[in-house]
Amino acid sequence: MDTEFADVIDHDVTTITCICSNTVSKDGLIQADSKGIPVYLGRDTSVPAGLALWPKDEDLYTLCPSCGRVYRDAVIEEPGTAPVAFRVDVTTDPVAKAIRAHWDLNT
Repeated sequence: MDTEFADVIDHDVTTITCICSNTVSKDGLIQADSKGIPVYLGRDTSVPAGLALWPKDEDLYTLCPSCGRVYRDAVIEEPGTAPVAFRVDVTTDPVAKAIRAHWDLNT
Protein backbone atom coordinates (compact mmCIF):
# COMPACT_ATOMS: atom_id res chain seq x y z
CA MET A 1 0.00 0.00 0.00
CA ASP A 2 1.32 3.46 -0.88
CA THR A 3 1.76 5.99 1.88
CA GLU A 4 -0.80 8.78 1.92
CA PHE A 5 0.42 12.35 2.40
CA ALA A 6 -1.49 15.33 3.77
CA ASP A 7 -0.67 18.89 2.81
CA VAL A 8 1.45 20.84 5.28
CA ILE A 9 3.02 24.28 5.07
CA ASP A 10 6.72 24.32 5.84
CA HIS A 11 7.35 22.16 8.91
CA ASP A 12 4.40 23.30 11.01
CA VAL A 13 2.03 20.62 12.35
CA THR A 14 -0.65 23.26 12.94
CA THR A 15 -0.97 23.77 9.17
CA ILE A 16 -1.87 20.18 8.26
CA THR A 17 -4.75 19.78 5.86
CA CYS A 18 -5.75 16.16 6.33
CA ILE A 19 -6.44 14.02 3.30
CA CYS A 20 -10.13 14.23 4.25
CA SER A 21 -9.77 18.06 4.12
CA ASN A 22 -10.05 18.59 7.88
CA THR A 23 -7.80 21.25 9.42
CA VAL A 24 -7.02 22.67 12.86
CA SER A 25 -9.56 25.44 12.29
CA LYS A 26 -12.24 23.30 10.64
CA ASP A 27 -13.22 20.26 12.75
CA GLY A 28 -9.97 20.34 14.66
CA LEU A 29 -6.93 18.14 14.75
CA ILE A 30 -5.88 16.73 18.12
CA GLN A 31 -2.46 15.98 19.58
CA ALA A 32 -2.27 12.29 20.41
CA ASP A 33 0.08 9.59 21.63
CA SER A 34 1.65 6.77 19.63
CA LYS A 35 -1.62 4.80 19.83
CA GLY A 36 -3.71 7.67 18.47
CA ILE A 37 -5.28 8.49 21.85
CA PRO A 38 -5.68 12.25 22.47
CA VAL A 39 -3.28 13.50 25.15
CA TYR A 40 -3.59 15.90 28.08
CA LEU A 41 -0.83 18.17 29.35
CA GLY A 42 -2.38 19.18 32.67
CA ARG A 43 0.79 20.08 34.53
CA ASP A 44 -0.84 20.38 37.95
CA THR A 45 -4.00 18.35 37.45
CA SER A 46 -4.73 14.70 36.93
CA VAL A 47 -5.43 13.35 33.47
CA PRO A 48 -9.19 13.31 32.72
CA ALA A 49 -10.73 9.88 32.16
CA GLY A 50 -10.28 8.70 28.60
CA LEU A 51 -7.30 10.87 27.72
CA ALA A 52 -3.68 9.74 27.64
CA LEU A 53 -0.89 11.38 29.59
CA TRP A 54 1.30 13.76 27.58
CA PRO A 55 4.31 11.63 26.52
CA LYS A 56 7.43 12.42 28.55
CA ASP A 57 9.57 11.93 25.46
CA GLU A 58 7.40 14.47 23.56
CA ASP A 59 6.79 11.86 20.84
CA LEU A 60 3.53 13.43 19.68
CA TYR A 61 1.17 12.62 16.88
CA THR A 62 -1.68 14.57 15.31
CA LEU A 63 -5.04 12.80 15.07
CA CYS A 64 -7.76 13.75 12.62
CA PRO A 65 -10.97 13.12 14.58
CA SER A 66 -12.99 13.08 11.37
CA CYS A 67 -11.31 10.20 9.53
CA GLY A 68 -8.88 8.64 12.02
CA ARG A 69 -5.67 9.36 10.13
CA VAL A 70 -2.73 9.93 12.45
CA TYR A 71 0.40 11.90 11.54
CA ARG A 72 3.68 11.78 13.46
CA ASP A 73 4.70 15.30 14.47
CA ALA A 74 8.46 14.60 14.42
CA VAL A 75 8.23 13.44 10.80
CA ILE A 76 6.34 16.59 9.82
CA GLU A 77 8.75 18.88 11.65
CA GLU A 78 11.91 17.33 10.16
CA PRO A 79 11.32 17.05 6.38
CA GLY A 80 8.17 19.17 6.20
CA THR A 81 5.97 16.40 4.82
CA ALA A 82 2.95 14.81 6.45
CA PRO A 83 2.73 11.09 5.72
CA VAL A 84 -0.03 9.13 7.42
CA ALA A 85 1.63 7.09 10.19
CA PHE A 86 -1.42 4.90 10.85
CA ARG A 87 -5.21 5.02 11.17
CA VAL A 88 -7.51 4.50 14.14
CA ASP A 89 -11.25 3.93 14.38
CA VAL A 90 -12.68 7.20 15.70
CA THR A 91 -16.13 5.67 16.19
CA THR A 92 -15.18 3.14 18.86
CA ASP A 93 -13.59 3.35 22.28
CA PRO A 94 -11.01 4.07 23.50
CA VAL A 95 -10.42 6.66 20.75
CA ALA A 96 -14.05 7.85 20.55
CA LYS A 97 -14.17 8.32 24.35
CA ALA A 98 -10.89 10.26 24.30
CA ILE A 99 -12.09 12.54 21.50
CA ARG A 100 -15.26 13.32 23.48
CA ALA A 101 -13.19 14.01 26.61
CA HIS A 102 -10.90 16.30 24.61
CA TRP A 103 -13.81 18.30 23.20
CA ASP A 104 -15.50 18.48 26.63
CA LEU A 105 -12.34 20.15 28.02
CA ASN A 106 -12.27 22.66 25.18
CA THR A 107 -15.88 23.85 25.31
